[in-house]
Order: sequence, then structure tokens, then C-alpha cells
Amino acid sequence: MKKTARSIGVFDSGVGGLTVLRALRALLPAEDLIYLGDTARLPYGTKSRESVVRYSLHAAEVLAQRDLKYLVVACNTASAAALHALRDRFAPLPVIGVLEPGARAAVAASRSNRIAVIATEGTVQGGAYQEAIQLLRPGVAVDARACPLFVALAEEGWTDGAIVEAIARRYLEPMFAPRAGERAGAAATDVLVLGCTHFPVLAGCMQRVVGPLVTLVDSAGTTARAVADQLAALALLRSDSGPGRTSLLATDGAARFARIGSQFFGEKIAPEGVEIVDL
Repeated sequence: MKKTARSIGVFDSGVGGLTVLRALRALLPAEDLIYLGDTARLPYGTKSRESVVRYSLHAAEVLAQRDLKYLVVACNTASAAALHALRDRFAPLPVIGVLEPGARAAVAASRSNRIAVIATEGTVQGGAYQEAIQLLRPGVAVDARACPLFVALAEEGWTDGAIVEAIARRYLEPMFAPRAGERAGAAATDVLVLGCTHFPVLAGCMQRVVGPLVTLVDSAGTTARAVADQLAALALLRSDSGPGRTSLLATDGAARFARIGSQFFGEKIAPEGVEIVDL
């Protein structure tokens, strides 16, 4: 009898995707999860589209050899550039990215039809979020901006304080300021999409900068819910009630992965618990 695939595979260019892994584990505690951070080649956000596709296929190949039933692309840049290539290569394995669930959540949350998106350079320049949001709600105004320093801050563990707030204000205040020539009382941007999996650890500071009337959309939680819904629809949810296993892989630097990744995962990661793999 053929063995039934068990695990949900998750990959990102580094540790940011651990926010998605954390959300998946909270929502689907019985599932076996395998996470791969391609730390030897991060960040993906500054690479060419061709490189991102190649790296994504390499990462997915490693995970696909480990008894997968579902693949989650926990990287906005890879979701924008490589999702179609991944689905073609690994069909019939279900593959989901973080971009589409995030776009759906943004459209559902916006009342003013004005949405701001912050992401890496590659994601913004590729226009993937703008296109996804416009397809869901034609005519909505989308203001997208690359915020590369947020990635560096998150990687260093600088999630709050005067320096972080100053950078957040420099990036975000122009996106939420009244536009020149607009009539008084015009609808304001009311949703901010955190279009990089590094950004949720900075959400507290961002919320203070943009104010309480702006909804922050974190694609980690929305992606986890989409995965749960699709697993249920495909009758792939694990039926037994025991706790699932979580395996962590990286392509370089187990100690750094553990140190920085702990803040994204929400609990301490031991370096000896991180398996180094070669892509």
C-alpha cells in the first residue's frame, strides 16, 4: 500500500516565514510541519525574477522529497515570481503563496477603497500585490512602497524604539498623508498590507505610526486559514488528535537562524534543532 503523505512544507528565503509557520502551528496543531529557510541566499527581494524562480524550485525540491501533502510559499517575493512555476513542476501537489490570501484580506478590510502595501523591492516592482488587489476589486487605489530597511531591522531584532519608529515614520507617513489637491474629507487609506513575512514583528510600531483607524493585514494568519480550508476541502487534514512534529531546515548558519528565528517563531529555537541542507 502506498504511504500517505503527511507533512505541510513551508519555505522562505530566511527566517521571516517562521511567522507563517507559527500561524500554521497555532491553527493546525496536529499537523506535521517542515520549514526550510534558504539563509545562504537571502534576501530574495533584491534578486532577479529568474534567480528567485530557480532558488524557489531548489527549495521546494528538498521539501518535496520529505513526504509532503501541501506546500506553502512563505515568501512574498517567491509567491509573486515563482508560484506558477512551482505549481507546474510539482503538480498535483497543492501549492499556495502568501500573496493572494493577503490581497483577499486587504480587500475585505477596506471601506475606503484605498490600500497601502509595503514589501520588498522585488515584490513592489513586480506589481503582484497591485494586480491581485485590482483583480479582486477593480478601481481600488493601491499605493505600494518598497521598505528594505524593515527587513534589516527585523533580522537584527530591532522591533521597537526611537530608531525603528523614525524609519517607520519616514516610510509610512507619506503613504497616509492627505494628497495635494484633494478635497477636504476625502476617504483616507484604511488598510496597510504587510507584504513581507519579516514585517509582522514590527507591527506594533507600525500601528502607532499609522494610527488605530488603519487595519494591518498580516499574510501569515490569512495564509494559515487558507491552508486549513483547502486541506479540509481536499480531505487532507490529519485525523488523529496527537500533536504534530515541527522540523526546521536552513541552508546556512544554524546558530544565527536559531537566534533570529526565535523572535519570529515566538519561542526559543535551539541551534542543534536546525538541520543544515545543501540546495
